[in-house]
Amino acid sequence: MSDKPEKLITDDGLRLDGRRADEIRPMKIEVGVLSRADGSCYLEWGKNKILVGVFGPREAHPRRSQRADNAVIRYRYNMASFSVEDRARPGPSRRSIEISKVSREAFEPVIMTELFPKTAIDIFVEVLQADAGTRTAAINASSIALADAGIPMKGLITSCAFGKVDGQIVLDLNKEEDNYGEADFPVAMTQDGDITLLQMDGHLTPEEIKKGLELVKKGCKEILEIQRAVLRKKFETPVEEPEEETEEAEIEAVEAEPSLEYAPEAAVVEEIIEEAGEFEEELSQETVEACAVDEEASECEKLEEIIKEAEAEVIEAEAIEEVIETEIEEEAEEEALEAETEFEAAFEASYEEFAESVVTGKLCPEKTVSEKAELEPEIEEFAEEKPEIEEKPEIEEKPEIEEKPEIEEKPEIEEKPEIEEKPEIEEEAGIEKAASEEAFESKPEIEPEAESREKAVEAEEVPVEEECKGPWKVVKDPSESGSRGENYE
Repeated sequence: MSDKPEKLITDDGLRLDGRRADEIRPMKIEVGVLSRADGSCYLEWGKNKILVGVFGPREAHPRRSQRADNAVIRYRYNMASFSVEDRARPGPSRRSIEISKVSREAFEPVIMTELFPKTAIDIFVEVLQADAGTRTAAINASSIALADAGIPMKGLITSCAFGKVDGQIVLDLNKEEDNYGEADFPVAMTQDGDITLLQMDGHLTPEEIKKGLELVKKGCKEILEIQRAVLRKKFETPVEEPEEETEEAEIEAVEAEPSLEYAPEAAVVEEIIEEAGEFEEELSQETVEACAVDEEASECEKLEEIIKEAEAEVIEAEAIEEVIETEIEEEAEEEALEAETEFEAAFEASYEEFAESVVTGKLCPEKTVSEKAELEPEIEEFAEEKPEIEEKPEIEEKPEIEEKPEIEEKPEIEEKPEIEEKPEIEEEAGIEKAASEEAFESKPEIEPEAESREKAVEAEEVPVEEECKGPWKVVKDPSESGSRGENYE
């Protein structure tokens, strides 16, 4: 470390580095120097050299450090071991931890952390070379790195310090002034003038603090202009203005070339050119108006054609809808007629089959060959007597088949084993049950036929057990049968 100089400020009011009391050291800034970081900045301020990298927003680890409503800002300030004259001990120290805390708090009011809940924004500051005012230089570099990373902020943060040297208030202390001065007062503020960082080391009066704050505001404005200029240079699109300026300069040089000898001829030529230019302008205006009229007419025609086409399409669509509706109605009517005809045909066919089965006697259980031969004359007589029975519709109301006590007294029916061998009784019973509900209401001939058959059988003394009594089981004791219509088993 160098020895203390005799005077830090000369009699002329100049400091050791030749600056005035209200001047800052020269600043150099580069943006986007780290390819792996989301945002980065390299800053040289006097002899200070600061490198900053910003990462995030990214998921915060460990998870216990996450916040449900906003992002976590993590600021790490570190001085390289070779950044000072005497080798610094690597790793965090009390000083670096304190600077990290106050610098993080300086950025919390401007970073919109509510937009990124449960995330972290990491700011890593590495001091490569120290020359007083490293915390203020790091804050200025971090502000640019955050803007380079695209972190939403309410504004940029600028920082500068003032101090007391040889009894005078000066701005932006250098190394000698910081080491041998009487006070150091770092300040950080937003672009609107709101203070986010305020520290003091030394002794200052209230009047000296007010004077120093005025100097800090002036210095922060200068730094803010430098920051904005650097960001514009990176993010603004280049404009090709220099080429146009060079072309205009060449035209002016050519116009200034004619000598005095040819001045009258040049004036005549210029007049001719001006007249030709005016004539061209008039023609161009007329042509533009004519083109405009033609364009309007063509546009109107196009609009009329489009409207006509749209109307034609609407009419066609309505006609197609009407045709489709008529076709659907015709198809529905045809289907209904077909269903009615099919139902009538099926009903007639079923009725004819049932009538034929009644006439032919298929509803009765099949007899043996000898029994069929005995019953053939009875069937013929029954067929001859059928028309007489059909003419009597009054017999519908007489359920005499169930009420015949004479039939109930015949116990011989139980002794017929031949009926037990005929499984067709079940099928014929089901057929007669199904047909009895529909056909018996419209055709009253069935009950009279059954009654006439009983009379014919009794007249010729035919055994009762050979008669067809349908699906009913006739027994002497009703307890011997389970229910009406059961078959012999």
